[in-house]
Amino acid sequence: MELAKSLKIHHYSLWFLLLNAFMFCMARGHVPSVYWVVKETKYTRLCSTKNMLTVNGMFPGPALHVHKGDRHGVKQPRNPWSDGPEYVTQCPIQPGANFNYEIIFSTEEGTLWWHAHSDWSRATVHGPIIIHPKIGTTYPYLKPHAELPIVMASWFKGDVMEVIQTALVTGGEPNQSDAFTFNGQPGDLYPCSKAGTLKTVVDYGKTYLLRIINAVMNEEMFLMVANHTLTVVGMDAAYVKPIRTSYIMITPGQTMDVLVTFNKAPSHYYMAARAYAGVTYNNTTTTAIFQYSGNYSAPSNPSFPNLPNYTDINAVTNFTKQFRGLASKDHPIDVPKHIDTRLFVTVSSNTLPCANDSCAGPNGSRLSASLNNISFVSPRIDILQAYYQKLKGIYEANFPSEPPYFFNFTADVMPDNVLTPMTATKVRVFKYNSNVEIVFQGTNVLSAAENHPMHVHGYSFFVVGFGFGNFDNETDPKGYNLVDPPELNTYGVPTNGWAAIRFKADNPGASFDNF
Repeated sequence: MELAKSLKIHHYSLWFLLLNAFMFCMARGHVPSVYWVVKETKYTRLCSTKNMLTVNGMFPGPALHVHKGDRHGVKQPRNPWSDGPEYVTQCPIQPGANFNYEIIFSTEEGTLWWHAHSDWSRATVHGPIIIHPKIGTTYPYLKPHAELPIVMASWFKGDVMEVIQTALVTGGEPNQSDAFTFNGQPGDLYPCSKAGTLKTVVDYGKTYLLRIINAVMNEEMFLMVANHTLTVVGMDAAYVKPIRTSYIMITPGQTMDVLVTFNKAPSHYYMAARAYAGVTYNNTTTTAIFQYSGNYSAPSNPSFPNLPNYTDINAVTNFTKQFRGLASKDHPIDVPKHIDTRLFVTVSSNTLPCANDSCAGPNGSRLSASLNNISFVSPRIDILQAYYQKLKGIYEANFPSEPPYFFNFTADVMPDNVLTPMTATKVRVFKYNSNVEIVFQGTNVLSAAENHPMHVHGYSFFVVGFGFGNFDNETDPKGYNLVDPPELNTYGVPTNGWAAIRFKADNPGASFDNF
């Protein structure tokens, strides 16, 4: 759920599938209740000081600790009014006003996050949600010695709201961030940052659970801990079959639970993260240090990880192809086998014309984004209210099952008729309890193919397949994993490729399907 104009959590509520461009969610609990204040706070990073929006003056914001089944929320079953996306489930929270969120955790167990969902306020208004096993149960792996939240985020020297507002006015790309951060600190590769670098003391031979959250605005991130093996055991508050790896790649909005046993010679080791390249990206590296407890001489230069290259698509594919749901007796997989509704949805970057070619996008145009060649327009009244009160003229319930044109979606050269999308407020209505399959097809429109994180509010979904090139409706479904697919709420559609997801539409409400 999320605070529209103030806050949100990662998961969702719906019955409409609303198609737009971007993602995410927040929380206010039941026992005990949590009181948070959204306010401007002065922060200094990278040699400069600014005021920015925070919760309780903290960046990242406070962690919310709950147990599975608590009355807090993410999927928000039967509770759509607390999901939070502005102009979808509610209007933004006005300055000086307040809002009580009720959040219902149902099947989630692991790590999620809350965040704002109005413009770019989520850049600084976000924090962890840690969902412990239900009381009386435990993890499906040996209990770790300790748990460490690791929140990656973007840092802008300027006002993030001005950054996005300028981009919206000019129609061009938003300015790149000036740094990435671990738990609010850029790390000692950035100017004026050495003293604040995140340092964590660990005990030799002990296993720690890193609860990793990618709250970065746009970039997928590679992450490594020098000389140590990572074991991924959970993603988006669902368990996966353990993945032993030297690195992870995590998309914006995604979370991962990662075990690390600190069993190397006692010393200092860097944890580092940098972007997997999109069309535009920040090419800097954020760092933190794990320091073994005990008496020894600290090295002048801690061991540094050999991160994958920015453009290493093989590293991305080799990692993501390992995702499998745990599919155990206590954590079963219930992927829909019979499908009632199928959607084929193209994901594109586009342009809209500007008078006298006066905008900052390609050839004086305005940058846009579309699903099935439709660019979402925020309505004047939120969709859920309009549906509930039967208000006319707010949205159209005819989002198409396929794009208006079929072409070589991943070709180097595109036809002119796919460059400019329709602008509209369209939704797709599903019957309650129907089984839905969506194939997201990435495109190379504007030569802007990149890994697109897709996110569905109100649901986790099963990723049953992915591939490169154009989806083949005859052959590709034969390779679907219907036994132990991962259950996620955010997944990156491969660059110039496709991804297929399935879910049961059993959560009435209005929701975004975003990238």
